[in-house]
Amino acid sequence: MAIPIRKPAEIEKLRKAGQAVARTLNYLRDLCKPGVSLKELDRAGEEYLRSLGARPSFKGLYGFPASVCTSLNEVIIHGIPTDYRLQEGDILGLDLGSEIDGWFGDAAITVGIGEISQRDRDLIDCARDTLYYAIDTIRVGMRFKELSYAIEEFITARGYQPLHGFCGHGIGRKPHEEPEIPNYLEHGSPKSGPKIKEGMVFCIEPMICQKLGTPKILEDKWSVVSQDGLRGSHYEHTVAIVGGRAEILSKE
Repeated sequence: MAIPIRKPAEIEKLRKAGQAVARTLNYLRDLCKPGVSLKELDRAGEEYLRSLGARPSFKGLYGFPASVCTSLNEVIIHGIPTDYRLQEGDILGLDLGSEIDGWFGDAAITVGIGEISQRDRDLIDCARDTLYYAIDTIRVGMRFKELSYAIEEFITARGYQPLHGFCGHGIGRKPHEEPEIPNYLEHGSPKSGPKIKEGMVFCIEPMICQKLGTPKILEDKWSVVSQDGLRGSHYEHTVAIVGGRAEILSKE
């Protein structure tokens, strides 16, 4: 497995792509109100991202038909925008990728629509808190499997389960590169596998299920839900290893 090591100038190019994603997600967050349709959010996100000089990298990627993944309520990731109009109490995952001058950015948030239940607030908090815990945990010399194990432990300590079969990933000249970074330990000991090194760039993205981490893909061939049929949540940042620690690239 060849995990690229990026030069400082390359990391700055990835930061530019990540900042465009962050700005667009913050813009979309403010638009997420009752009555707004998922397709309207997708159009607004694409227009805003393009106004920043970026291309929506998800559009057409592996055949995905939209610019923004809009994952509603029980859909945890890869939701396709529809004519559905948001209602009070919904929760919505927004996942967005960008490309600027051949370099990619990627991030995701989950937002509540109007007043949401405490149960849903806790669910969203788990994804966000797991993400920042993981970022704070990362050190040069740590193995990726140790990171996956730490993420899983944090999620299960909150009483939730990580979604299986999907993972974080490297990013750079392609939207998805080595390594794969599951939110759970698989295939052996945490003390095995490749180590995190200075200059690596990758995406961490906790995907949270309430009871079962077993995935189910819906009839649209994209939307991923849990077999438990309950709501899920998702957060993501692109990070670079700079000075031995993880630095967030996908922020304004």
